[in-house]
Amino acid sequence: MAPALPTCRFGCDVFLEDPPAWLFQKRIGVLANQASVTADFTHVIDALAARGARLSAVFSPQHGFYAEKQANMIESDHGRHKDYDVPIFSLYGETRHPTETMLDLIDVLLVDLQDVGTRVYTYGTTVGLCVEALCKRSIPMVVLDRPNPIGGRRVEGNPVREAYRSFVGRYALPMRHGLTLGELAAWVARQEGCEGIVTVIRVEGWARQDLWPATGRPWIFPSPNMPTWETALLYPGMVLLEGTNLSEGRGTTLPFQLVGAPYLDPDAVRQHMDPSALQGLVLRPVEFEPTFDKWVGQRCRGFHLHITDPDLFQPYRFGLAFLQAVLRVHRELFRWLPPPYEYEARHLPIDILIGDPAIRMKLEAGYAVADLEWQWQEDLKAYEAGRRGILLYDGKPEDS
Repeated sequence: MAPALPTCRFGCDVFLEDPPAWLFQKRIGVLANQASVTADFTHVIDALAARGARLSAVFSPQHGFYAEKQANMIESDHGRHKDYDVPIFSLYGETRHPTETMLDLIDVLLVDLQDVGTRVYTYGTTVGLCVEALCKRSIPMVVLDRPNPIGGRRVEGNPVREAYRSFVGRYALPMRHGLTLGELAAWVARQEGCEGIVTVIRVEGWARQDLWPATGRPWIFPSPNMPTWETALLYPGMVLLEGTNLSEGRGTTLPFQLVGAPYLDPDAVRQHMDPSALQGLVLRPVEFEPTFDKWVGQRCRGFHLHITDPDLFQPYRFGLAFLQAVLRVHRELFRWLPPPYEYEARHLPIDILIGDPAIRMKLEAGYAVADLEWQWQEDLKAYEAGRRGILLYDGKPEDS
């Protein structure tokens, strides 16, 4: 007997159940990757083709259509779909936005990507750049929405300063933005003054406070180093390690869950951690050897991060506090990495990731993380007010 399908229905499932007439009349482009599957694990492109959609082009985000590429300027080439003989245009290669030539092939762009609810995860920037390009041509975008795996109720962090906008922070979002990808697309469209360009096919059976397990769906990894939904919950804080000489666990089977370096003293670092940053989390000392990336082949000492209460755990707070503890214990050995990082050569990668160099400087100076959080509360309130009109799902938002 086949297993029962989950009660949470993603946008692709809702759309395909009763597709509109234009799906068979207009030239369809699809922005997707290997994780873009329906409830029965059929890829959305196969499902569209089976219903007779007029597929004209496929677009892929960072990591490639098959999510086989690693991160940070490891680009994907254009190609052709092996079954439908249509072009696959890489939006993480020679260009990071759809060109006029690409857009000449389509009348509508369908978007079906699994996001992870974090500003620096580049799928949001890619969708935003598509919105910007489509606005100029009055080509509609239809987002087949998926849940934010780390919930839409809580937001964390500072919006990006204008001078530090980048491919990992093009828009003035906090690190944990609390939006689905459909809501983010609508938010960008509003900023661009073309709200009518985006239509969102909503997820059914998902509320803002829900984390991924509430969907009843298995997690399909959207990129090589996002193997579990718990990884996504750690990501808003542990992605900051990409701007340092600390390993964020790339080159292991537990990226963003294993963190450390050959020089790290786990006991000393834990003693210097802000206790408020450890709510809902256990730091278990471990040793590991990355097979690629930072400290490849060298034994690293550090931690396996275990989330014990997802509702209490605040990943961005933890990430800042962890960096500050390492700074206090290992100031002579710890390093901020130099540029380039994600096509930015002017600023330190950590400043691009955080979006504000003043925060890095205050971490170095020993400011309490709680004091840093207090300084961006007014910005968060303004962000909350600005997104209110585009929220599509039930549940009261809550800023941290």
